[in-house]
Amino acid sequence: MQFLTVNGCTHHYRLTVPESAADDAPVVAFANSLGTDFRIWDGVTDRLPQTVRTLCYDMRGHGLTALSDGPVSIEALADDFIALLDALDISTVHMVGLSVGGMVAQSVAAKAPNRIANLVLCDTAHKIGSPDVWNPRIAAVQKDGMSAIAEAVLLRWFDPNFKAASPEIYDGAWAMLTRIPARGYTDLCAAIRDADLTESTAQIEAKTLCLCGSADLATPPELVNALADLMPNARYEVINQAGHLPCLEKPDMVAQKIIDFLKI
Repeated sequence: MQFLTVNGCTHHYRLTVPESAADDAPVVAFANSLGTDFRIWDGVTDRLPQTVRTLCYDMRGHGLTALSDGPVSIEALADDFIALLDALDISTVHMVGLSVGGMVAQSVAAKAPNRIANLVLCDTAHKIGSPDVWNPRIAAVQKDGMSAIAEAVLLRWFDPNFKAASPEIYDGAWAMLTRIPARGYTDLCAAIRDADLTESTAQIEAKTLCLCGSADLATPPELVNALADLMPNARYEVINQAGHLPCLEKPDMVAQKIIDFLKI
């Protein structure tokens, strides 16, 4: 296990350097979604060429990263990622972000464009939901814990046929979600609720691939397509028979799209 304390918070991360990768090999960095930890990327990173380095990390209050001492914002989460790169002496990355991780990736690209070579934004948007969506969810978790929302969340995470086809992964995702600290989850809910990245994201010049599962109910295809339309150098592609977490449902397809886009 690898840990670093940046911006007053101890972060869990995994920097993988295959034996065949040069010391200065390109880094593909992954930021995960609300309610998950960086293990959701395992099926994708395992399929990438052994000539690249990969960096995965857990955001505040998720996985093995500590809870925040105060309110969390997307901008602060972007600052965490930039500080992590600094601590690891990594100047530039290809960044892959899913859901809130995609919002963090947008924020990093807007405020530190020199740190981002290319972007892959999965099942995310410049603005996700409204207070009418997020406040009841926050209240439910604060009152009854993570189990109160688990079933509804997993219905949005996966294609309707996924549970029957892959019950073990579905059960594992349930366990991952329900074991996240309630405050870690609600902190990120509030960060998403309060973020509108429309103006800054429209200025991002990095070459960008926007991906979305065809059955995503959390950030539907039309929303992710609108994100691609907002950005000057972005294109949109769909991943069929996948919901909000195509990295778990279709890791081979996600990995191949990343390889083809980044030309790695």
